[in-house]
Amino acid sequence: MPTPPPAMLHLLAQFALCFARRVWPHALVLLVGTILAPGRRTVAAALRAMGRAHDTRFARYHRVLSRDRWSGLAVGRPLLGLLVAAFVPDGPLVVGIDETVERRRGAKIAAKGIYRDAVRSSHAHFVKASGLRWVCLMLLVPIPWAGRSWALPFLTALAPSERYDRERGRRHKTLTDWAGQLLLVVRRWWPDRPIVAVADSTYAALEFLAGCRRAKPNPITVVTRLRLDAALYEPAPPRRPHQTGRPRLKGRRLPSLAASAADPATAWTPLTVANWYGCGARAVEVATGTAVWYHSGLPPVPLRWVLVRDPAGTFAPQALLCTDHNAAPEQILGWFVQRWQLEVTFEEGRRHLGVETQRQWSELAIRRTTPALLGLFSLVTLLAHPHMAAGGCVRQAAWYPKPLPTFADALAVVRRHLWGQGAFCTSPGAGDVVEVPRLLLERLTDALCYAA
Repeated sequence: MPTPPPAMLHLLAQFALCFARRVWPHALVLLVGTILAPGRRTVAAALRAMGRAHDTRFARYHRVLSRDRWSGLAVGRPLLGLLVAAFVPDGPLVVGIDETVERRRGAKIAAKGIYRDAVRSSHAHFVKASGLRWVCLMLLVPIPWAGRSWALPFLTALAPSERYDRERGRRHKTLTDWAGQLLLVVRRWWPDRPIVAVADSTYAALEFLAGCRRAKPNPITVVTRLRLDAALYEPAPPRRPHQTGRPRLKGRRLPSLAASAADPATAWTPLTVANWYGCGARAVEVATGTAVWYHSGLPPVPLRWVLVRDPAGTFAPQALLCTDHNAAPEQILGWFVQRWQLEVTFEEGRRHLGVETQRQWSELAIRRTTPALLGLFSLVTLLAHPHMAAGGCVRQAAWYPKPLPTFADALAVVRRHLWGQGAFCTSPGAGDVVEVPRLLLERLTDALCYAA
């Protein structure tokens, strides 16, 4: 069997223990074939890219996804370990949480539902999409050779619709339930490292925030948006000696954040955010404070709130919350603006890794394929890291100056390295020898590296 270069094989060997000995060679063929295949990422496309189009035992490669025993949860642990060792060996682990809808149709796609399409919808226009909903955890890390932070997926779970669970007699789990379980798994993997979870307003839920604060052995810090009309209170006063009755959960009601934003007496502090949603440095003004967010029947959550407004008035004031009282406002804002990279990763996965092009019908294969393709984004980044750090090439043109590489360049470097190895040959052994000028060969290789 053709094998990847030794350096790549050494990194990929970290995942071999997650598969049975007879399954791992087949999984390795699918993995490398998916990297090399352009267009649709189906099993057939991966086999063609590996020169196995005439292998009569092709069904064993389909069984890797539909029948063989392996767990995406088990694969996510070594993947996260490799990412942490390469990009964040110390300091807090900043984890982004978001959900995406994979547009799928067909009677055999059992877990599909009708969801809001966040990409095509706006505040005034609602667009529905039929497909599968995935909750994804991504490690937000600065990539030195890319000049910005990337969101690297390592753990993805299918969050079926309420109707799907009701028809099968299962208890329905909301997005916050799935996110909370995934974060507790990460806390179990990394009990001693500080973990900061960055999410959008979907996860500004009291039960979710309280569950993260109760995580053992150390709480998980959550940074997300906060409603301007949220009910905020002072901390509960200390109990008096010999006082009876249930302890108080909150103190005096505080003015709403909407009132604080409109109050001329509010003290605003100028602040410059280094990378505002990928658009460079931006000057904003912030106001901050601490409070207890409480709603009847739900656990109270102490938090630090941060009001953000634009001195130029280009966007309306917005509020953020952080469950860590000691976090500085500039740190909270710096964590939150990295959340945009999650949307970039989802788009890059659709454009370059064939997400939404797979055609599995088996329920087990459906649950495995999309998490594997999203995890491939992180794996390609790891494989490209030593080459890009050493000065890997960036595709440029006279009409397109490109100072920093993107994921397309990282994928091209990995493909070029695979194709350039003598031990990795996808041509039949008895094929005719055709002499091709080196210049033309390099052009063809470059075109293949950047195929969709």
